Amino acid sequence: MSQMNRRQIFQLLGLGAAATATVAGTRTAMAGNHYYDGPPSDHFDGTRFFNPGGIEPRPFTDVLRWRFGGGGERAVWPERVASPFPAAVPDARIEDLRLTMVGHATLLVQVAGLNILTDPVWSERVSPVSFLGPRRVVEPGIAFERLPKIDLVLLSHNHYDHLDVETLARLKAKHDPLVVMPLGNDCIVLDAVPGMRLQVGDWGDRIETPDAVIHVEPAHHWSARGLRDRRMALWAAFVVETAAGRIYHIGDTGFHEGINYRAAAAKHGDFRLAILPIGAYEPRWFMAGQHQGPEDAVAGMVLAKAQYAAGHHWSTFQLTDEPIDEPGRLLAETLRQRGIARERFRPMLPGEVWDVPKA
Repeated sequence: MSQMNRRQIFQLLGLGAAATATVAGTRTAMAGNHYYDGPPSDHFDGTRFFNPGGIEPRPFTDVLRWRFGGGGERAVWPERVASPFPAAVPDARIEDLRLTMVGHATLLVQVAGLNILTDPVWSERVSPVSFLGPRRVVEPGIAFERLPKIDLVLLSHNHYDHLDVETLARLKAKHDPLVVMPLGNDCIVLDAVPGMRLQVGDWGDRIETPDAVIHVEPAHHWSARGLRDRRMALWAAFVVETAAGRIYHIGDTGFHEGINYRAAAAKHGDFRLAILPIGAYEPRWFMAGQHQGPEDAVAGMVLAKAQYAAGHHWSTFQLTDEPIDEPGRLLAETLRQRGIARERFRPMLPGEVWDVPKA
């Protein structure tokens, strides 16, 4: 298979993370890990990171089985939809806690006078190329030019729907934020955006900033920008301690029997807010190790002892098989079945603004 054909197949499959290294613009593959050089640990074997006791990412043969071997019915998403919420125009600062959904895993978190972006993506596609790969179906909930001054970016891992170097370059030029990320992702960011201010952490690390303390915590996922860098950069969740309460943010995760949720609650106590993925979960035989669905997200909120939760990672880019609106519907049904008030877990759509109640 030629490199061009392989690239096209991966992009047509809708897997933005799986493209050839030369197309992705990453470094040429070499022996060992070309993002991170450090000692082995309980989640790093000296070359690749892994989920302790977890599920390995599926091989390419399973990708083909999923997309071409009858792995499930793929819902047809509309090419473009309008959010029920108008584009938001955020205030400059918020002293308590307010969320504004941009789309997919990108949220503006305004808390205790601090402006935070999670996994910022304003690009039209989540792909190493501009002409193939998952395309945005709804406009960003905040126009980039209307963002308030951004102080901090939380970058969970290097898949293209979470690490968008074009958006990071725009943020560097206009806002010069501090970007916090797990090990190895700094190589990718600095190659594309020289001079970006970074803080890099391993699972369990504590990063102090003037207005918040950020803890880098485990998530059950994986990483890749190309065919030869799988699991060479770490993935993570974050706990943000602020004067307005603790926030638990997960960009992507499989449920992993709730292990990481229980650990977060045991280590940090309860949370005022959990920001949790609820989409990109079908078919389950393929996605369970990397993406949780609404049922798992509700279980995670309970295990983490979060008073409120916001659902993201849905309704913006079609990465998997479920219908565009299914995660929101299943979340509401799961909350009803478990006797949890719907207002405690909001599946957020672009432009939606939520002033999170005090716990």
